[in-house]
Amino acid sequence: MAQTRPGPNLSRIATSLGVSVATVSNALSGKGRVSEQLAEKIRGHAAELGYVPSQAGRALRTGRSGVLGLVLPDIANPLFPKLAQAIEFAATAAGYGVLIADSRGDVSAQTEAINRLVERGVEGMVIVPRRATRVSAASCPVAVIDTASTPGNTVAADHWQGGRDIASHLADLGHQRILIIGNNPESNVQNDRAGGIRSGLRDGMNATTLWVEKLERERGSGCSLGLADKVREGYTAFAALSDLQALRALTELQRDGVDVPAAASVTGFDDLIWSPVVTPALTTVAMDMVTIAEIAISSLVETIRTSGTREGKLVASDIDRVPMKLIVRQSSGPSKPMPKTPTDGELPK
Repeated sequence: MAQTRPGPNLSRIATSLGVSVATVSNALSGKGRVSEQLAEKIRGHAAELGYVPSQAGRALRTGRSGVLGLVLPDIANPLFPKLAQAIEFAATAAGYGVLIADSRGDVSAQTEAINRLVERGVEGMVIVPRRATRVSAASCPVAVIDTASTPGNTVAADHWQGGRDIASHLADLGHQRILIIGNNPESNVQNDRAGGIRSGLRDGMNATTLWVEKLERERGSGCSLGLADKVREGYTAFAALSDLQALRALTELQRDGVDVPAAASVTGFDDLIWSPVVTPALTTVAMDMVTIAEIAISSLVETIRTSGTREGKLVASDIDRVPMKLIVRQSSGPSKPMPKTPTDGELPK
């Protein structure tokens, strides 16, 4: 097998030009006292030899790795790859690489992920926290992306405003009885979304909340949510706090013969990749991932620049919430309450 010839190092460049390694290093880094004529000669010779600066060597000299960490709670959730892509793009534009760690939904695994990234020398970190995550354990600047009600949050979508927009949309369609469907009652994000929906209800409207985790603890994983029964009780809209829960609601209603949106409307949050292509296409509210990522990274980089990388510090930003965008599709329509099923002894009208 052919041997790959190693690339030139500083010593080889110095020897071939008859100068010191320190002179070559200073010329390539722009530091120290090297005449512009000699520096240009060194840089030209290095380029001819195909010299590529060592990231590890630069980190040893400067104390800067040029790398940021990104800790996600569950990369299997289709929302988080979209965020990771936006963070990586913003970091690249700022001159940084990104190392990604996934906690797989476990708080202790997320704490371990934070520690591993610190050991690898990241200059700062972006964390989407699980509840009870010890963000303060990171010995570097940390930008938190969760929701405005999370202590120490740097920037996030305005989940409360997104909920109000959903409530306003359903009110305009004439819906009065709404079932809010959430997954985790301990989630700050989902509680803010639900709170936004409740705050946006108009006179004559009311809403109750179904937490899927609680129901599944009682009845088993994958149990029916009983949504067809809710339709018969007079609920005409199902406002899920994520598109994943909205898809579950949509599937169950269609399975049980409930026409969406003729008999019941369904809405979600996040505008996941499949939300426009399910039948009917899902009405939802979308996060502006690009803006959130840009604010998080720019705030993090500025903190690194002014405070250094050895200090554990929660990063603040001038803008802590970014508006969500309501996307109206075919899964929501005008309210048409089903006639109530007559009770024993009561004649149908």
